[in-house]
Amino acid sequence: MATMPDLVLRDIHQPPAPSWWPPAVGWWWLAAAVLVLACAVVGWRVFRAWQRRRWRRLFDAEVAIAADAAGRIAAMSSLLRRAARRHRPEADRLHGDDWLAFLDTGVPGAPFSTGVGTALQDGAFRRDADTLDTTALHALARARFVALMLGRRR
Repeated sequence: MATMPDLVLRDIHQPPAPSWWPPAVGWWWLAAAVLVLACAVVGWRVFRAWQRRRWRRLFDAEVAIAADAAGRIAAMSSLLRRAARRHRPEADRLHGDDWLAFLDTGVPGAPFSTGVGTALQDGAFRRDADTLDTTALHALARARFVALMLGRRR
């Protein structure tokens, strides 16, 4: 076979590198999954904040109905017992120190057994219930009520 002297041969050329945009389909799926996960986390946090506000408003409204300090303490105790029943079915039947110890579970410093929370034991039956620090008791009981209502059921 004869060679063609006027044919100019060139070296092999590589095609240009692929562009980074648009990304492959797998990257789109990954971005969508991350976006869905982020929306779910944000949605869950918004829902939990809404639940907390709802439980606080319910607690405040139920306590505000009572006319005197003894009635407010009785309302707080009743609400805590309902929340405890939701958390643990037999907890609403606890009495005395067992009840206060149950309320102290998971709370640092044992404020129900040794602090202002002891008023829940007999504050609703006292004549001098006005001398108790019902403002601090209200804050403590409301925080525990919300924690019990948002806690896991067993």
